[in-house]
Amino acid sequence: MLLPAGYLVVRASNAGATTVVNTITDARTLQLLGRTVLLALAVTAASVVLAVPLAWLTARTNLPWRSFWTITTALPLVIPSYVAGFAFVSAFGPRGQVQRWLEPLGIDRLPEIYGFFGAWLVLTLFTYPYVLLTVRAAIKGLDPALEEAAITLDGRRRAVFRVVAPQLRPAVASGALLVALYTFHDFGAVSLLRFDAFTNAIYIQYRGSLDRSVAAILSLMLIAVTTTVVVGEVMSRGRASYHRVNTAGGRRVARQTELGRWKWPAFAACSLLAVLSLVVPLGVIGYWVYRAAAGADSLAPATLTMFRSFEASALGTAMCVAAAIPVALLIARHPGPLSRVVETGAFVGHALPGVVVALALVFFGARYAPMLYQTRWMLAFAYTVLFMPLAVGSVRASLLQVSPHIDEAAQTLGSSGLATWRRVTFPLVRPGLIAAASLVFLSAMKELPATLMLAPTGYSTLATRVWSATNDVLYGPAAVHASALVLLASIPLAMLLVKDRRIQ
Repeated sequence: MLLPAGYLVVRASNAGATTVVNTITDARTLQLLGRTVLLALAVTAASVVLAVPLAWLTARTNLPWRSFWTITTALPLVIPSYVAGFAFVSAFGPRGQVQRWLEPLGIDRLPEIYGFFGAWLVLTLFTYPYVLLTVRAAIKGLDPALEEAAITLDGRRRAVFRVVAPQLRPAVASGALLVALYTFHDFGAVSLLRFDAFTNAIYIQYRGSLDRSVAAILSLMLIAVTTTVVVGEVMSRGRASYHRVNTAGGRRVARQTELGRWKWPAFAACSLLAVLSLVVPLGVIGYWVYRAAAGADSLAPATLTMFRSFEASALGTAMCVAAAIPVALLIARHPGPLSRVVETGAFVGHALPGVVVALALVFFGARYAPMLYQTRWMLAFAYTVLFMPLAVGSVRASLLQVSPHIDEAAQTLGSSGLATWRRVTFPLVRPGLIAAASLVFLSAMKELPATLMLAPTGYSTLATRVWSATNDVLYGPAAVHASALVLLASIPLAMLLVKDRRIQ
């Protein structure tokens, strides 16, 4: 996980101390960093406010069409930020489709979509599922007996704030951390919506300068901010325990909460969210698919391209989740200085732009691992570096709800460590593992810079086809491949819904 950081240190050291100090203290650099931190705080706060009630509605209430909203509210995660940004500019920007519809009513200009507001809106709408999925998995693991006892003794409202909310805190914090890191990492949405973020400066330096030392310095500053955020989240946990009191016995599923008069307002809120996060981007994609059909363009994405997208994402997901399990076990079962260092290192890659991670692995592969260079394994390793926090956060949140005494009891009865994991721990943390695999697969499917730079020669995926077609101003073919990307990336979410219904 620290390979990209090592590469950046080597690059930055070539610049000299004077260049390093001047770059860090430059007024423009500090301004960009401040704007990026402010955007990350705003997006993270809005995502938590949006996702936590939504997770509760879809997991524990009699919300109408609850199964439908379970998968619909998670689907925005499959839409790449560059596609979402383009869709919102196309729909709500100057001379956009909505403005053309309103012109007969005398409205010839909509509020500005560019800048901070547009970046905040788009990133919130397409990152809140990170919090939603982790919190929903945690809600599934809550101890119904403990919750009902608290309600009986203290009333529902006080029980929620004093018993339920503290148990959900690790999942909320994990999801919020992922949103913050994604915001630091994102380039597509902020670029299209013309918001000056830190990643813009890094990309410009890498693309426009032969000397990449300054870009390396900026990337190390981003790592410093990321490390601060991760360490702050780790320290906020304290020494609290979150595991179930009675995992094996009693009724496993809590009673549904009756929404009463709030049923249809909640339904309307879910509908509005679906319009903004799904109907708008998918409507823009559908419009360009229709234009492509009218122009007699091919509407069939290559089967080989779809297979390669699935293959690369599945390989990266398997590698990432396998690597995340021991990290999550170390963090959850053996907290201490070592686990904090390991966790911080695991979270570093997710804050870096994909092009930085890709360049680091190109440097590493060409010099030290030529047998892996230009292979699918190097691409899968890049996905692991970039998306390890997605897996670690979900698995750790589930492990914290499993009492360590259960593992100890199984081993006391003669079960080996591996057998205990397979027969006892794994079934209890399965919702977290499913959420982890879903998050990694979706993110790997739409990752663009790392795929462009590390995929074997001629190894095209749906993401690279969308990018190349958009670059050539072929919006019809780009929309066709984008629609295939959305459909293919929806598979793990459908599987997640099936698993959730089985758990219920």
